[in-house]
Amino acid sequence: MTASFPPGFLWGAATAAYQIEGAAQEDGRTPSIWDTFSHTPGNVAGGDTGDIAADHYHRFRDDVRLMAELGLGAYRFSVSWPRVQPTGRGPAVRRGLDFYRALVDELLAHGIQPLPTLYHWDLPQELEASGGWPERDTAHRFAEYAGIVAEALGDRVETWSTLNEPWCSAFLGYGSGVHAPGRTDPVAALRAAHHLNLAHGLGAQALRSALPARARVAVSLNPGAVRALTRSPEDLDAQRQIDALATRIFTDPMLHGRYPADLLADTARLTDWSYVHDSDLAVIKHPLDALGINYYTPTVVSAATDNEPPRRDGHGASEHSPWPAADRVAFHQPPGDLTAMDWSVDPTGLYDLLMRFTREAPGLPLLITENGAAYEDKPDAEGAVHDPERIAYVHAHLAAAHRAITDGADVQGYFLWSLMDNFEWAYGYEKRFGAVHVDYATQARTPKSSARWYAEVARSGVLPTE
Repeated sequence: MTASFPPGFLWGAATAAYQIEGAAQEDGRTPSIWDTFSHTPGNVAGGDTGDIAADHYHRFRDDVRLMAELGLGAYRFSVSWPRVQPTGRGPAVRRGLDFYRALVDELLAHGIQPLPTLYHWDLPQELEASGGWPERDTAHRFAEYAGIVAEALGDRVETWSTLNEPWCSAFLGYGSGVHAPGRTDPVAALRAAHHLNLAHGLGAQALRSALPARARVAVSLNPGAVRALTRSPEDLDAQRQIDALATRIFTDPMLHGRYPADLLADTARLTDWSYVHDSDLAVIKHPLDALGINYYTPTVVSAATDNEPPRRDGHGASEHSPWPAADRVAFHQPPGDLTAMDWSVDPTGLYDLLMRFTREAPGLPLLITENGAAYEDKPDAEGAVHDPERIAYVHAHLAAAHRAITDGADVQGYFLWSLMDNFEWAYGYEKRFGAVHVDYATQARTPKSSARWYAEVARSGVLPTE
């Protein structure tokens, strides 16, 4: 027995610029906040940085050929803002744009659809020095940058994404400080969330102005599959509060042109939200052509007690919370097998999110823009890398996606995270998400057994039941 996906379903893989490109100081590129953060002792496991990463900047042609061999029909990558516009202001660097032109041309030559994401966390350091995402001007700088990239690639790229996981940018970057720029101010995190929303709206407008009418504009969010530990009123209220901070703080303004009333009430003791200007919500609610959903694991919460367990929200160790005003919420390890990230394997969370947005935004196509797992992958004596746990993880989540499609969700594509092992942010190189193994000493690429398995599914469009 098998499960067939719809004709035209996009089978892809995803990466991010700072995680794979390297060439951190070449061809005019200047530091991003992640260069600064990773070069600050104590911020990243092993003292790792993205200076070289997977050296994709120099090896992209070989990497695209590998994608073609694996049968990928689409590739989601991000554009490095400081490679294109080093200070975050003013004219572009031609060599930076030329790299992405060459990458897109190579993809198209191999029959692979390019899906660029304009922002995957690498804010130019100069903009952070001017205040970063908590400042309104950063949203306007992003719109200018979006227009530059659209002018350069718009004749050959049809589907664009403005932001990737703005929750992480705002709340891990400015709240808990476990991501760049490493600030720990809950009010700054809330301000950043709004200005990321505004950047999305302004960026979408800039894209529409520069792109042909056929182009599609999307955004990739990581909405929370938040569950209450029990059905008690207190635990259900904890679920409500975290859902507002994890999901509705972005989806309500983007889809409905409003901020949730309960979010404003929950955070009123921290901020009066006066940085939201009268016209902002109309800008943020720019029509979308697709919604990207990134999903890895659910979140389980309860009301905190005097004997609450240590916070286990899956977002790294920090004495500072990424959840402003949610100090009376406790996080719990969800049941199920665990990945190397200690994330529970539970594909029902993906199904729930796909059906949620089918209900909340009827008619809006959905893309699963990230889904995957880290495991302890090592080559065997013959150099092969076998990762049956990853195959099982992806199989289960594709089955959940197929179930959602059967139940009416307009899911149009799946992007495996990640194409290759890479710099995994604050975890450095110790966590491997790739379908392709990277030997960082030699930069040799070795497709894992999951890559071969996924290639067959992508070629056939059919998921075996086991």
